[in-house]
Order: sequence, then structure tokens, then C-alpha cells
Amino acid sequence: MISKKTKSLAEVNVGDQLEALSIPITVTLINGGAIATRDYFPGHHDKEAAQALGSPHIFMNILTTNGLVQRFVETWAGPGARFRDQKIKLGAPNYPGDTMTFTGEVVERDQATSSVVVSFKGKNSMGNHVAGTVTVVLP
Repeated sequence: MISKKTKSLAEVNVGDQLEALSIPITVTLINGGAIATRDYFPGHHDKEAAQALGSPHIFMNILTTNGLVQRFVETWAGPGARFRDQKIKLGAPNYPGDTMTFTGEVVERDQATSSVVVSFKGKNSMGNHVAGTVTVVLP
């Protein structure tokens, strides 16, 4: 659940850990995320087409992954946080039947810009699906 209260910069310190978030990876999540982002590549919708590409099943698209990263950070920061930058690196694919668990930590705090940098990882059973940093501006 997203916090109803936005964190203030005064409440945040380097080293603060974000509460882990586990997301079950389902066909519906993968299909819905791809459709919502107008990504009609068959590997995100059609199991046979994905298998013809050498994949065991359909797989999550990058825009869905980006949205889940934003959900993870906003759940911690609150609805008034303003996203300034998001850098990700993809790794192992997300397939239906797996679970991706996000973890994160505040690695920078900048009083002058009222921003913090969160380093995060989203891991599934094969390893890191996504890793990177998000910079958010806090009141």
C-alpha cells in the first residue's frame, strides 16, 4: 500500500532500508502491462510465439518493469514525492509463476536539491531482473 503521507527530507538518512515488496509474476500482469503500454510484441502476449523465439514462456516488457520500480519507490516515499531520474539495468527475464522481490536503500541525500537517491534490486528465482537507482525530490 502506498503511504498516504509523503516522507520529508528530514526523515530520511543514507542507509535507510526500504521495506521489501514481493510481486507475483502472472500472465495477467505481463499481458496487462504490455497492453497498457501499447507493446504488442508477441513475446509479451503469445506463449507459442515466445517459445519460437527460444523463451520458455511470455516475458515482462521493460515498461512494466519501470512501472513496478516506480510503485516500489513511491510506496516508500509517498504520493507527494517527485521522481527526477530513474536508471535501470535489466537482467534475468520475469516469467509467469515466479515472484520478483524488490529491496532498496537510500544511498545519497542532497539537502541543496531536497533529493535522495535510492539504489534498488528486483530479484526473481533466476537472479536480478532489474537493478538501478531512482532519484526522488522530497518536501
